[in-house]
Amino acid sequence: MTLSIDLNCDMGESFGAWNMGQDDEILPFVTSANIACGFHAGDPGVMRKTVAAALKHGVALGAHPGLPDLAGFGRRSMDISPDNAYDMVVVQLGSMAGVAASQGSRLHHVKAHGALYNMAARQPELAKAIAQAVYDVDRSLVFYALASSVQAGIAQDVGLNVAQEVFADRSYQSDGSLTPRRQPGAMIVDVEVSIRQVLRMITEGKVSSMQGVDVAVQADTLCIHGDQPGAVMFARAIRQALHDNNILVKTVQQLDSRPESQLQH
Repeated sequence: MTLSIDLNCDMGESFGAWNMGQDDEILPFVTSANIACGFHAGDPGVMRKTVAAALKHGVALGAHPGLPDLAGFGRRSMDISPDNAYDMVVVQLGSMAGVAASQGSRLHHVKAHGALYNMAARQPELAKAIAQAVYDVDRSLVFYALASSVQAGIAQDVGLNVAQEVFADRSYQSDGSLTPRRQPGAMIVDVEVSIRQVLRMITEGKVSSMQGVDVAVQADTLCIHGDQPGAVMFARAIRQALHDNNILVKTVQQLDSRPESQLQH
């Protein structure tokens, strides 16, 4: 069986005069873009330009809803209710879907951002609210969720197609969660270490935690963060490593069309 993976990147995270990430340089290497919707980052102009750039490169469009926290870039946890989460996701999906429609396209997937993503990975009520918001807006959207997390299972139960997500540039804890960014070693800065982790997750379905424990993961889509130093080098090197190991890079929609697809329905 030929192995395949979707390669996604968080994008469109500039705001006003503040520039974040290297979107134009990374787009040629990825198949899916998670575009900020204006709450944690992004603004209407940035959203429009990012959608246009992604379409130019044939990259699938995704909404990247986050917490309303521009100053903290959506990476600070907030005490929000499930109703708060539902409403925030509905509004952000609607705005991004409108931007896509204005350019003759539509959204392909949804991936929560930062603290919202990590909170939902461990809080069932929050995970349910986010997944229900996506389902109510557009049940055809693919839902990207941390592999083997509470969020992935709940989104599947709601009725969404779920793509299990793994990370190229983040380290893991033994419970399958990502190492909090405030802790040493949370970000993988050595591209060779990243490539070894990526290849093992795809070929063996395992990742070694910071504690040295093997954690089982299903790799449907692989995330690279566009805001970290050396992001373009990471993207280029990982794409080349996948090619060298005969791993095809395709959108989740293309993966889902294969008879052997493992996407959760």
